[in-house]
Amino acid sequence: MGLFTGKTVIITGGGKATLKDGSAGSIGYGIDIAFAKEGANLVITGRNVAKLEAAKESLEAGYGVKVLPVQADVSAGQDNEAVVQNVIDKAIEEFGRIDAVVNNAQASASGVTIADHTMDQFDLAIYSGLYATYLYMQKAYPHLKETKGSVVNFASGAGLFGNYGQCSYAAAKEGIRGLTRVAANEWGKDGINVNIVCPLAWTAALENFQDAYPEAFKANVHMPPAATTATSRRRSAAWSFSSAAPTLST
Repeated sequence: MGLFTGKTVIITGGGKATLKDGSAGSIGYGIDIAFAKEGANLVITGRNVAKLEAAKESLEAGYGVKVLPVQADVSAGQDNEAVVQNVIDKAIEEFGRIDAVVNNAQASASGVTIADHTMDQFDLAIYSGLYATYLYMQKAYPHLKETKGSVVNFASGAGLFGNYGQCSYAAAKEGIRGLTRVAANEWGKDGINVNIVCPLAWTAALENFQDAYPEAFKANVHMPPAATTATSRRRSAAWSFSSAAPTLST
């Protein structure tokens, strides 16, 4: 029996992606696995149906849980409230409850400077990240209130540090941080726990930041490697806000 046996978790951006060495290549799929190991039934969303179906097949075969893939894309020019409400409705129809929502989905035009950014590129980040997070929280709220559930949102070091070429992505992620703080204050009385995590992947962009601003890097990035593989080194830090109290963990 796991901690989430009999419970239901919605994970946005939960499709399966792999690295060249065959290991999990996306945060969303890693989150899927973590909850599946604890016995949770999953509702996973994303734009790519094939990746969602691949995740369903692997997770159900490997962990004996039920997985409901729902194609969903919060983007400009469509009825996004209806898109998200459809996910919520399908989750309730299939499982009868919602115990947690993990807002992981995010798209952006990385590497494009403020001067060169287009409105379509800015919309891509804001809709897929900030608006999606807001809508999934709002539409799931009545059900989370019933289960005394949890919300986990994702921000980024791009916003914390002002990474070059990340203007729309950083704006979306900083908006999500503010939204999370408000939700933690408003929903604490309902017994809903709200947290945010700022993961930092060891990438070329972070290496460039270290090279260009070594003192700022040392002052802001205080974390040990979480894992080392032949293809990548990952480091992580988390800035968390809960309905009980705000905490900083590294």
